[in-house]
Amino acid sequence: MCDKAFSVSSNLNTHMRVHTGDKPYKCSLCDKSFSYSGNLQTHKRQVHSNKRPYHCPYCGKLFKTEDDLKCHVHIHTGAKPYSCRHCSERFTSRYQLKTHLLKSHNEGTCFTCHICQKRFSHNGHFKVHVRRHEGVKPYVCSDCPKRFYTASALKQHVLVHSDVKQFGCILCDKSFKRKSDVKRHFKRCSSDVKFSFVLFPY
Repeated sequence: MCDKAFSVSSNLNTHMRVHTGDKPYKCSLCDKSFSYSGNLQTHKRQVHSNKRPYHCPYCGKLFKTEDDLKCHVHIHTGAKPYSCRHCSERFTSRYQLKTHLLKSHNEGTCFTCHICQKRFSHNGHFKVHVRRHEGVKPYVCSDCPKRFYTASALKQHVLVHSDVKQFGCILCDKSFKRKSDVKRHFKRCSSDVKFSFVLFPY
């Protein structure tokens, strides 16, 4: 299949998953599977964890990964480091560039909806789109009968059943379950101070 050589048989067996597509490591919180245990751990940390150790020095917004923070900072600095090889357009993120290449220059992998013909540059967005057409909601709440199209939607819903209030107002001692709730509160709490929030560890 390829010319790679390994001195340890276990390393060869792990490498073979690249060719076979075998993904034995399944996420217990969603339907994703991975070829390597490290990738599963990274997925859980970035997708299912509430920990956001990286904060923006300009607005205080919190992020799960350093890459997400770097991409966000471009909004404040106006930097557009990702340039199109076909035209003069520049972008703040790889995602924007990838979408541009597909839509404007027909370059890259395209996922086309068989129902409405809408095109997507990312497989994850394509899958969620098709689920909405078909009415498939694979993510089920363990505390009530509600079902959801995405893991993130379920994650937000679960807060309804929890007493954890992880988002706190920086101007008073009130705390809230959802970031959207603390945003609404902050507008009432102050009209002249820029919105911010703190994420309580738990």
